[in-house]
Amino acid sequence: MAILIDQTKRVLVQGITGREGSVRTRLMMEYGTRVVAGCTPGKGGRAVHGIPVFDTVAEAQENVGPIDISVIFVPAPLVKEAALEAIDAGIKLLVLIPDRVPLYDVLEIIRAAENRGAQFIGPNTVGVLSPGKGVLGMMGGTAESARAWFKPGPVGIVSRSGGMSASTAYYLGKQGIGTSTIVHVGGDAIVGMPLPDVLKLFQADEETAAVVMFGEIGTSQEERVAELIERGEFTKPLIAYIGGRAAKSGTRFSHAGAIVEGNRGTYEGKVKRLREAGAYLVETYNDVPKVTRDVLDGTIAL
Repeated sequence: MAILIDQTKRVLVQGITGREGSVRTRLMMEYGTRVVAGCTPGKGGRAVHGIPVFDTVAEAQENVGPIDISVIFVPAPLVKEAALEAIDAGIKLLVLIPDRVPLYDVLEIIRAAENRGAQFIGPNTVGVLSPGKGVLGMMGGTAESARAWFKPGPVGIVSRSGGMSASTAYYLGKQGIGTSTIVHVGGDAIVGMPLPDVLKLFQADEETAAVVMFGEIGTSQEERVAELIERGEFTKPLIAYIGGRAAKSGTRFSHAGAIVEGNRGTYEGKVKRLREAGAYLVETYNDVPKVTRDVLDGTIAL
């Protein structure tokens, strides 16, 4: 079992004929992801890495059968149109890779997804990876490096930083700790599946014994995680690190969504709420593997 992606999921790549779409499709295929079709308007009838390309999502489904997931690699101004097309076609999970997607476009995608019972990761995400099972997006860079860096194991990873998603899995692996699934929720202020939503999936995953969360200043995602724990909706050990400790109000820390505005989204506020809820807060990122090992071994107390 894994969350979001495994060997059984049938995947469509929208924008497969573009440079990024083509390169990342190769990564996904070589890692074992079941890519069954691509879609680029006006490019139907072609093939990319042996994958048939269609003009529309509906045409793809008519020819290859049901599709579970669409990974979208189109320019930011076209993301809304591509996402709405996939949602209208009945696809239940989307991964929106591009950054700089207009905020109001994201809000429209959220409304459409809610109306059709769909979900999406991103925008501005490197994607999702379940070691040994599949990858959505660009995590790992190449199939070879992804296999070398990420090993299967009992720890889920959820992060607001793309780079730190992979780095966390890498450093855990160096200490002999494997991961169940790695999820980058996206670096924007509004994302389709924020941290609490991913933790709910990890809660239901039998392969996940604990979760490492890389949080950041800005937004209220981490505070909502604390509320989730307090309500008893997430009961597994949570090892949390919050980036941006030194950032001052109005300073953006790496991502569009990582900005402190007045007293909202501060490092201190997030750390306080998570500690009160019972998470294991790690002040130094380099200590994440050790604390995670101690939690798994039962040798650490709150």
